[in-house]
Amino acid sequence: MAAQQYEEQPRRARAEQPYDEQTRRMPPRAEQPSPRRARPQEPSFHPEQPQEQTRSRRQGSRSMSNQETIVGDGPRRSRRRGQDGPPGPPGPPEPPTKNGGGRGGWRRFLPSWKIVVAGVVVFSAGIFGMIMVAYANIDVPSVAQAEALAQQSTIYYRDGKTVIARLGFKRERVPLAKMAQSVRDGAVAIENKTFYEDSGISIPGMVRSVYNTVTGEQVQGASTITQQMARNYFDGLSQEVSIQRKIKEIFVAVKLDDTMTKETILETYLNTVNFGRAYGVEAAAKAYFGNKVTAAKLTPEQGAYLAARIQQPAWDADTPALRDRFNTVVQYMSEQWPDRYGDLPKTAKFPKTVKSSDNNEMGGLRGYMVREVLNELEQRRQLTEDEIKSGGYDIVSTFDKKLMQAAKVAVTSQTKSMSNEFHAGLAAVDPKHGRVLAFYGGDNYLTDPWNEPFQSTKQAASAFKPYVLAAWLQAGYSLKSYVPGNETVPKELPGQQAGGFGNSHNVGVAVDVIKATAQSVNTAYVSMAYALPNKLEDVKNLVEAAGFNTKRMEQDVKEHQYQFAIGSALVTPVEQAAGYAIFANGGKYVRYHVVREVRQNGLVAYGEEAVAKKVIDPAVAADATIAMQEVLKTGTAANQGLGNRPAAGKTGTNNDEKEAWFVGYTPQISTAVGFYREQCRTKSGKVVPPEHSNCPVFRKGSKKYGWDNPYTSPFETSLGFEGAGPPTAVWQKFMQLAHENLPIEQFPPRAEVGLPENIVPSPTPTPTATPEDEFDQGNPFDEGGDPFGDHVQDDCTVDCGDVTTDDGVTIDDGGDAGVPQTADDAGIAGGGNAPRPRPSGEHQSAARPEDP
Repeated sequence: MAAQQYEEQPRRARAEQPYDEQTRRMPPRAEQPSPRRARPQEPSFHPEQPQEQTRSRRQGSRSMSNQETIVGDGPRRSRRRGQDGPPGPPGPPEPPTKNGGGRGGWRRFLPSWKIVVAGVVVFSAGIFGMIMVAYANIDVPSVAQAEALAQQSTIYYRDGKTVIARLGFKRERVPLAKMAQSVRDGAVAIENKTFYEDSGISIPGMVRSVYNTVTGEQVQGASTITQQMARNYFDGLSQEVSIQRKIKEIFVAVKLDDTMTKETILETYLNTVNFGRAYGVEAAAKAYFGNKVTAAKLTPEQGAYLAARIQQPAWDADTPALRDRFNTVVQYMSEQWPDRYGDLPKTAKFPKTVKSSDNNEMGGLRGYMVREVLNELEQRRQLTEDEIKSGGYDIVSTFDKKLMQAAKVAVTSQTKSMSNEFHAGLAAVDPKHGRVLAFYGGDNYLTDPWNEPFQSTKQAASAFKPYVLAAWLQAGYSLKSYVPGNETVPKELPGQQAGGFGNSHNVGVAVDVIKATAQSVNTAYVSMAYALPNKLEDVKNLVEAAGFNTKRMEQDVKEHQYQFAIGSALVTPVEQAAGYAIFANGGKYVRYHVVREVRQNGLVAYGEEAVAKKVIDPAVAADATIAMQEVLKTGTAANQGLGNRPAAGKTGTNNDEKEAWFVGYTPQISTAVGFYREQCRTKSGKVVPPEHSNCPVFRKGSKKYGWDNPYTSPFETSLGFEGAGPPTAVWQKFMQLAHENLPIEQFPPRAEVGLPENIVPSPTPTPTATPEDEFDQGNPFDEGGDPFGDHVQDDCTVDCGDVTTDDGVTIDDGGDAGVPQTADDAGIAGGGNAPRPRPSGEHQSAARPEDP
């Protein structure tokens, strides 16, 4: 009973604990006292004292029975200060146990595992959210980089097959089906072996790439093929090394993998990647293995070789490092596709490559042709050189390879015994189409880029007279007209020097127009120009319509007046060749040009500009040709024709033989040849040898001289020969070579255009011979020779020579011989109109007072 009473009393005591009035809570159980705190004395419990313990519990029970009992679920306060009083303030914190009991020491600063897990989850969710937002906001680029689309342009000879030069980026796009399997597999094996399985990125590669970028090391070997394609092809993804660019590249690569097939990605990649000598696998195949090897024809060894070049495109063609990487590519290919390349490591040999030709693209004659093509496309089509080099154009020029070599042979055969002071230019034009078939402007563009027939402007001298002849015939006057042979009519004309215009040899008082042309009679042609309905204006309009530079023609008329009629104007050989084409083409002029066609992606981008413009009547052209044929038969260039092949032309020699010409034509080709001579002189007058036909600007060992203060300047001096000499010989040799295997074509018959317009009375049937030395020797522009071979030195009688400055340096009064032409001087047909023809055969022109 006592035992039962002992068990029930604690339960009742727990159920009837007193209510705490201050806190309105049940007081908690007494806390266990601290081991270090003094504990109140309590009666000890011993088995042998059960009654005392029982009494004590009863007393406690009775004392609690006087209190209201409430059972609560809240926490219970300690009753250390007694059962009846309110709880006292808390004591000082208890120190942790020495051996880690509780969470004392450093451990109290560590969060619980629940907090750590929750933090990781929240952080991961935030990162994932940011990634998804960034991924959603990055679009797949739709615009390709200009460099990625840039393709090499090719310039061809007129056959459209023979290459002159390749310019710019060596890249040719081809579909994946036209790429050998070996080059596709080699690229995948060495650059991204998981290409066909991955989602456009490689996680191990990304980690390595980010680490290298953060540490400042070069980003290498981490990008997949998809990433490389995105970076190399699309605009907006730069090549800079940065985390931002790398992250954007990764997002774009993933999106590309979702929107493009693996085949499309690989095709784009292999068409844009840099292989060193070329961009894209098609151009690289030709650059390393020859023009006959295409991407489709690559052998397994060649495909592996190109794949090995991708990582380091700047490697030499056979560097040892490239050989090692080649072996690695072969090994990877055999491991990834053993059925295709299982035996390749045993049989593969490092392939032989062709020698690079990059340094020779502009060497020799090619540079001159390329430069003229680029100039024309920029002036007439507004295509810049950079656009051409990256546009993938196929440009067919007008140049004939055989005739280009013939021009060089013809000129150098005459100049090989001359010093570098002698300069020669040759230009040949197809009269019917205006195409420049050939020219000679120098031996090597790299050492002497000045192109003589296109850039050197010199006085035309007597080679200009046929245009006066054309204006004469177009005005309705005939070849049967008699013109002055020893003095002009009127005797004094604007622009003449003291004593008037004269000739270098005696032809009599009166000559017909044919003889005046054959013998190059100055007095006759000056008088003919004066007798035209609009005088010099008719000549100027005609030559402008025939393609000569308008500005130069107007300026010369203003400065030299009637000297213009006998060749004071500045012209280029190519202008002369195209100008004479009106006589070979029935009076029609076609603007000379050097580009036949421009294609891009197989389509014609720019066609040929070959619009014919009528300058003179066909009958006028026929009769002018009759007169010029006589030049090669009995005139100043007698017996220097083309045998039984009809030819016509005109010589020209400037005063003091400083410039000499021959311009002539057949129905198929019109060719102009011009010579001049320049000495290189210092300010003190010392003559210095030219360097590659150019006057030295710098002096070795001296810092005094430069472009602002050149060491030497060009001084034009006498050639020592006339137009009937080396110029005619060069013309004859070239035309013989150019007409090989061409059929013989005849000129139109004489048309008998116009009516006689006698400026002077016709001569008596048997004129009395006059000693040659009694006649005026003054002749500013004619060649001075006679049909019988007697050489008479030309005399300058007008303002047509050189002007000497105070420092002794001679400046050519001819203007811009040493200055490149501007666009205004680019052989553009002028706006002049040919004079309207007078009626012929119906009304006899009025007789002059001096006619008999």
